[in-house]
Amino acid sequence: MKKTISKKAESHARHASERRPRRVRLPGFITEEEVGLGDLVKRVTSAAGIKPCGGCQQRAAALNRWLVFTGSRSR
Repeated sequence: MKKTISKKAESHARHASERRPRRVRLPGFITEEEVGLGDLVKRVTSAAGIKPCGGCQQRAAALNRWLVFTGSRSR
């Protein structure tokens, strides 16, 4: 039974890494350049004066893989 669970978890992790990020279109707010959720969080926390910690780059990369904001419909 443990092998079945670990194979399912392994398959899910592999499938999750192959998925493309969701794209949310925000015309008027985002320029032609795509902005990932992790980059957005990084900008907001820096503007608020919060210093980045050691895991911030990993968090930003994970959030960028999950959600991306775009300004144009073509992407």
